[in-house]
Amino acid sequence: MTTLKGPGIFLAQFLGDEAPFNSLKSICEWAKDLGFTGVQIPTWDARCIDLQKAAESKTYADELKGTINELGLEITELSTHLQGQLVAVHPAYDVLFDGFAPEQYRNNPKARTEWAVQQLKWAAKASQNLGLNAHATFSGALLWQTLYPWPQRPAGLVETGFTELASRWLPILNTFDEYGVDLCYEIHPGEDLHDGVSYEMFLEKVNNHARACLLYDPSHFVLQCLNYLEYIDNYHERIRMFHVKDAEFNPTGKQGVYGGYQSWINRAGRFRSLGDGQVDFKSVFSKLAQYDFKGWAVMEWECCLKHPVDGATEGAKFIKDHIIHVTEKAFDDFASAGADENLNRLVLGL
Repeated sequence: MTTLKGPGIFLAQFLGDEAPFNSLKSICEWAKDLGFTGVQIPTWDARCIDLQKAAESKTYADELKGTINELGLEITELSTHLQGQLVAVHPAYDVLFDGFAPEQYRNNPKARTEWAVQQLKWAAKASQNLGLNAHATFSGALLWQTLYPWPQRPAGLVETGFTELASRWLPILNTFDEYGVDLCYEIHPGEDLHDGVSYEMFLEKVNNHARACLLYDPSHFVLQCLNYLEYIDNYHERIRMFHVKDAEFNPTGKQGVYGGYQSWINRAGRFRSLGDGQVDFKSVFSKLAQYDFKGWAVMEWECCLKHPVDGATEGAKFIKDHIIHVTEKAFDDFASAGADENLNRLVLGL
């Protein structure tokens, strides 16, 4: 078994225009002071990384890694959540998702998709240059608007959608394979890969590609009323990344999973700071230790109530307290009679 690495922190939700959140060095110093040992870097924010340069220049990648290491931190992984979303966008969402791309690619879905694919390929090489073995992203969605089938979905629609999704991702997965990096999809509402069944449908379409792996985040499963512990039992061999994020689901006689178009604070399902929600993290960390998860425990903060600095301050300690320092021996080794084939045969009456 392996002791999880951490605590790490995903920087995306903390970056801002004021110090210490407005530069990579200062936000890393802040994270280190709180007790974090790793940072997950959003590649769409130029304050953190020049993704193309990190892919094309090993010198730049080494300097970036060195800067963070000098602060006493490690890079846990890179993230292309926003770019991955743009690999597959249904036209109904074009206007809303255009903001994820640079201005010159907006109002041009084809060019936007080509940009997103290139971003993912750069992320694969950049990850290799940084010595990373896993990468976080979203799958995008062609079918999400048909999730609740009314009107009835035309026969074959889902099959066609997943075939197209796979055709867009296969070249990207092959690039990640070329560079020795696992591509980890965050299974998430709004994506075509939003639960175990949809992930399996995709996996079949990409021929069980070895690099089509998973980012495990139990908060999204709480809001779907999915058994997030059994999920680990089912998919532990594919789980390569872990977002430590809490959530709660409190349905009423007026609203449930769909939330009634309410703001996050007024929804039955809400994201919370670590320890304030309903996720059984003791069991989560135990299962990941049991299945020899070798990655990082990275806090993703998304809380509708608590201040982010408080959430981060509490989160670093929360993760540290939950990481299980795995044992190197069985608790009953003291009573062992040793290995002896003759004794074994005697015990069996042979």
